[in-house]
Parts: sequence; structure tokens; C-alpha cells
Amino acid sequence: MFWQLIIVAVVLIPILAIVLDSQFGRAIARRMERPKLGAGEEGGGHERVTVLEAEVDRLGREVERLDEESQFLQKLLASRTSDDGAATGGDRRRTPSGPKET
Repeated sequence: MFWQLIIVAVVLIPILAIVLDSQFGRAIARRMERPKLGAGEEGGGHERVTVLEAEVDRLGREVERLDEESQFLQKLLASRTSDDGAATGGDRRRTPSGPKET
């Protein structure tokens, strides 16, 4: 019984770490940290605006990160195609090597 408990713990710890580090885990953590936003509460509008501002900031950082990734991939692809063109002598067209028909 004791060994079964140890094996279950050893298997669940990495799975838990993967889930908590994923986007899903982060979304759950943000939701748990966020205070309840009730529509009928006094002063709830200020808290709601603060939460929305934080979310807009997070989304802005995510867009910047995606933009940087996109620029990096475009540069990488451009350098890859220019390297391929230079390696083949600049002519990327393939010509048949067989005998020509006349």
C-alpha cells in the first residue's frame, strides 16, 4: 500500500507541474487571484477597471511577444532562402539533365 502511494505521487507530481505551467494553469491561477466582481457592489467599478487594465497590459505584452516571434521567423526564412539561392548559384530553376529532343 505504501509503495502504491509513492508511485502515484511520483507520477502525479510531473503531471501537476506540466498542467500548472500551461496556459490553462495560468488562466486558473489568474481567476483564483482575481477578486469576485459583483455588479451590485459599491466601489466594484474601480476594481473592475483595475482588473481590466491589468488584462489589457498582459494582452499587450503577449501581442509584442508574438510580433517579435513573427519578425524573427521572417528574418530566419529570408536568410534561409537567400542562402539556398547563393548555394545553387542564384538560379533556383531546375533544368532537365536528360538529352534534349530536337
